[in-house]
Amino acid sequence: MTTTILYVEDNFDNRMLVRRVLEAEGYRVVEAEDGTQGIEWLRSETPDLVLMDINLPEIDGYEVTKRFKQLPSMTKVPVIAMTANVMKGDREKTLAAGCDGYIPKPIDIDTLPDQIARFLGTRNE
Repeated sequence: MTTTILYVEDNFDNRMLVRRVLEAEGYRVVEAEDGTQGIEWLRSETPDLVLMDINLPEIDGYEVTKRFKQLPSMTKVPVIAMTANVMKGDREKTLAAGCDGYIPKPIDIDTLPDQIARFLGTRNE
């Protein structure tokens, strides 16, 4: 069974880069351009992991994460902040909002697959 990752990100270039890297590792990547689209997608499917941009239009990633975590289907799904917010305290703020992990941008494409595997608790083989 293929591991599905929902990537909530408003930047097209970031979505394409992450999609290429993770699909090359065998993951299925589903994209949402904003939090509302991500919430809509969750009405019909449950991912194995969510990558969440924090700086989203309309509803920021903190609020989207809180809404995700309120859904019964999402209680055990890790939500990982993938953000350019890298100032002191930003990591703690994402964790306080309900994120289960934190990956700073710019993304290191060489380490991203291993980071994802660690968050999933598996190796995608």
